[in-house]
Amino acid sequence: MDGPKTSIDTDSESRILESMQFGGSSGNVLLRSDHEIDRRRIIIVGIPGVGKTTIVDKVVEILKERHVSIGLVNYGSKMMEEATQRHGLKSRDEMRKLPVELQKSLQIYAAERISAMEDKYVIVDTHLFIATKEGFWPGMPLDVLRALKPTHLVLVSASLEEIKSRRESDSTRSRDKSTIESLDLEMEAAKSLLFASSLVCGCPALIVTNPTGQADDAAKKIINSVFSN
Repeated sequence: MDGPKTSIDTDSESRILESMQFGGSSGNVLLRSDHEIDRRRIIIVGIPGVGKTTIVDKVVEILKERHVSIGLVNYGSKMMEEATQRHGLKSRDEMRKLPVELQKSLQIYAAERISAMEDKYVIVDTHLFIATKEGFWPGMPLDVLRALKPTHLVLVSASLEEIKSRRESDSTRSRDKSTIESLDLEMEAAKSLLFASSLVCGCPALIVTNPTGQADDAAKKIINSVFSN
């Protein structure tokens, strides 16, 4: 004989999945409210030189032309606001040289401010890691992912030669000299962290290539993937 039939509450099932993805080690869980479930938090990342900010600006421009209201926030700018107030820093290059624990506190500050945004659609322009003297420090550790609750992760990429050329021609930043080998390591680290973050959040991860002169195409690929529904 068949056992008793049980009705399935799809809303409860969705919340259980959220609990599994964002559950805290202390037993507490972070659940998305009904309002949050309808929202999209698109995290667009990329190592310096891939043209990430250009792509982000293009995505926002195209969406506005289509009358889609969207919030845009630069994660580093939020961190820099607090770094200036707390430590008197004047540039992001100074900020990335802070001890890791201080950078972590700035990350959490920025995540809390971004998570409080009420926009239905929000794009966060950020990096997957910060290169410090102690090594690569994750730009979105678990505490930050819990606060942001991203629905989509997008990594902007480019050829190593293009990245190197773009960095060398950028006179606005004071960066350490890069080699093809060091850039290859950075890209591999970015991809690894992208998929690790996707696994933790249970959200899709997309890699978009941004060759020189094709920013429009890269932006449209993101829009078609994230806003197709």
